[in-house]
Amino acid sequence: MLNTPPPGPTQPGFWRSPLRGPWLTSVFGLILLVGITVLFVTGLLSYAAYNPNLAPGNDKTPGKGWLGFYLFSWPTSPYWLYRLTQGIHVTLGVVLIPILLAKLWSVVPKLFTWPPVRSLSHALERLSLLLLVGGALFEFVTGVLNIQLHYIFPGSFYTLHFYGAWVFIGAFVVHVAFRIPTMARALRSRSFRGVVRTPAARTTPEAADDTGLATPHPAPPTMSRRGALGLVGAGSLALLVVTAGQSIGGALRKTALLAPHGQEPGKGPNGFQINKTAAGVGIRARDIGPDWRLVVRGPGRERIFTRAQVLALPQHTAALPIACVEGWSTDDQHWSGVRLSDLAALVGQRQRPPGVFVESAQRGGAFSSTHLRDNQVRDPRSLLALRVNGADLSPDHGYPARIIVPANPGVHNTKWVTRLTFGAAQ
Repeated sequence: MLNTPPPGPTQPGFWRSPLRGPWLTSVFGLILLVGITVLFVTGLLSYAAYNPNLAPGNDKTPGKGWLGFYLFSWPTSPYWLYRLTQGIHVTLGVVLIPILLAKLWSVVPKLFTWPPVRSLSHALERLSLLLLVGGALFEFVTGVLNIQLHYIFPGSFYTLHFYGAWVFIGAFVVHVAFRIPTMARALRSRSFRGVVRTPAARTTPEAADDTGLATPHPAPPTMSRRGALGLVGAGSLALLVVTAGQSIGGALRKTALLAPHGQEPGKGPNGFQINKTAAGVGIRARDIGPDWRLVVRGPGRERIFTRAQVLALPQHTAALPIACVEGWSTDDQHWSGVRLSDLAALVGQRQRPPGVFVESAQRGGAFSSTHLRDNQVRDPRSLLALRVNGADLSPDHGYPARIIVPANPGVHNTKWVTRLTFGAAQ
């Protein structure tokens, strides 16, 4: 009885599309092989940009252990580095969704093979397939939810997405290692040029083989393989058009229909995107009013400043964007304020200033404080910014003072700064 498949999708003749077969699956697989590799590398770079080895406050994935083997000190040049890598990561992830779904469609008969387990080796193969498909869906779904600012996860997005990525990539590498020979043979079996020149009327099914992808009982074709590839490609192109603008910015921001909107606080010098409003993180009027003070500390020294006194210090400017993990970024904004290295010098850290621990008036929530590396403090473009585009910061952009550092993830450009501790224990 176990060898007799029950009625439904486990029956060999249930899946009848004549387009399914090793060739089409391999085309989608090749695209995903390249795309997912780029996704994984840019994801690793995104994690490194948070400088998670610097201090526990920077690392939202405790216990990463050897998974952080590659981490390095995130640079400040080029200043648009994080904007580029995270923009590619998010945009490519969205663009690959139709291709991923098409690949799953092409292999869906394999998910319903009968009997479900034939041997120990078959059980291991099924388990790896479960991790591969489940991991892919988990990573893409959590990524899209994060882009849309829907934090409905049963835990931290950073932790879930990080560990999910390693589970998925492990299964992905194993799958690719076993399937590369099959994929290479399948791709050589048909000419791509010939396929895209073949209309639906002359489309023939692939011969059934041991992959189990080609149906033994094909239905008449209603679409050519060229049409299937075109449909999937058009879907990816459409997602590119309505997504890429959030990373590119400028006038193209209006084309990013799938990006979260309503985050631009009006027009004028402060009229560029934010994630967190002052009210949303519990900033009270007295926290940023006349009684606000900036405390600057170094080993054995402390200075306290009013905002007017900070404004009286030498002011410098830097044209830098804000780029966030969700994939959106702004154009270069013109910030002015005091160099972090100058503030370090005021508490005895003039020669080779160390890293700094930045604290905010924000109440609770992730990244209400952060550690910055010494290379970030020493960059002359790294500022405690007081003004932007010729105007005082608005409360939503961090008034009275905020951090702005080149190539820094947006959440580490801390707003509503109240204390800077240079050389803090890490």
